Amino acid sequence: MTRIEIKLPDVKLGIVEADQVSVRPADSQLANLMDQICDRKRGGLTTEALAEAESTRAVRAMFRAWGVDPSKYRPSSEALLRRVIQGKGLYRVSNLVDIGNLGSIEMGWPFGCYDRAQIDPPVAFRHGAEGEAYEGIGKRMWHLEGRPVLADANGPFGSPISDSTRSMITPSATTILAVIYAPAGAPDARINEAMTQLCERLRQFAAADAVRAAICQ
Repeated sequence: MTRIEIKLPDVKLGIVEADQVSVRPADSQLANLMDQICDRKRGGLTTEALAEAESTRAVRAMFRAWGVDPSKYRPSSEALLRRVIQGKGLYRVSNLVDIGNLGSIEMGWPFGCYDRAQIDPPVAFRHGAEGEAYEGIGKRMWHLEGRPVLADANGPFGSPISDSTRSMITPSATTILAVIYAPAGAPDARINEAMTQLCERLRQFAAADAVRAAICQ
């Protein structure tokens, strides 16, 4: 089980690993589930209500504790929820990525999903150092100094804002590391609930085997 050394305040990390996953487009059952939950979220939230939601406020406070302005560098969970409220739905990427994004909008916390084969432990959650950067998914080079990052022996690979192309899920991935970035005040039972649901969906929609979960704090 991958251990992550936490060097930033006010955060707990839910860690889920799975082996023998099958990366493919979402099947009709997963696609329907995504549509149902997006419809439910859109019907019950406005942009103003999202800003006042407990999960949004807790995640923004977590970012501020790291010295990051969440209105300038928006948490990935909030960005996804804003997209859903606007009627755009969730991105359709692959079953693995879609499962993570679905859990993120349900919990209101950032989720990251990474190809574990591309990660070289030890892993730490820390501030980006001067000069560190990576190619972000769908973006140009992203400069990381002072921003929250997951980093392994080869440097940063992930973030609760935007992840890197180095560790992103591709059709060749067979083992995955998923990280739930939860505020420190979140009850362990709530994080366990999120991890259990993620594990069940990995088995159901990605044929995952040997699924494991733990909380780092």
